[in-house]
Amino acid sequence: MSTAISAQQVKALRDQTGAGMMDCKKALAETNGDVEAAVTLLRKKGIASAEKRAGREANEGMVDSYIHMNGRVGVLLEVNCETDFVARSERFTEFVHDLALHIAAMRPRFVSADEVPAEFIAKEREIATEQSANVPEQARERAVEGRVAKILKEICLLDQEFVKDQAEKKPRTIEELRAALSGEVGENITVRRFARFELGGQ
Repeated sequence: MSTAISAQQVKALRDQTGAGMMDCKKALAETNGDVEAAVTLLRKKGIASAEKRAGREANEGMVDSYIHMNGRVGVLLEVNCETDFVARSERFTEFVHDLALHIAAMRPRFVSADEVPAEFIAKEREIATEQSANVPEQARERAVEGRVAKILKEICLLDQEFVKDQAEKKPRTIEELRAALSGEVGENITVRRFARFELGGQ
């Protein structure tokens, strides 16, 4: 029987490791709510160790743009790192270019779940509650939270599965790519902001 993971547990693990919300939730689920084991799991994956750099200032980086060949979709994106040396490196620029292409294709609305307005989540929770009306009462709350988590994963860039990994058995999330790059270059890498434009869109 799987252990129910509370939002408080996820927040506590996130505060301790700096890892992304979905990574923390996944690690807790895999370790049946054991925080210490979850920390170890995140470290083994290279997520927690990379995230320890999160407190360091990242004021370098680059602004990149991507225009789809038909001219109907465009993306502006800012990704930061700590030094100009890394900002000019092939690995960093490749990551930023891939990210811009991913945003054009996958239509995220926010960088991370932290940016999602509380009223948006409340509305989605209300809709999910109505959709879960036929679910047995003891399982309803979990069903509602599952639906909300699924929506957040779809609209938050860092939680999305990388578009170029769609054919893979275990696609990487954008957060996993970011954390891996951070560990590789030894610097804090942050996706600061993006704007996606679509012809005729809002």
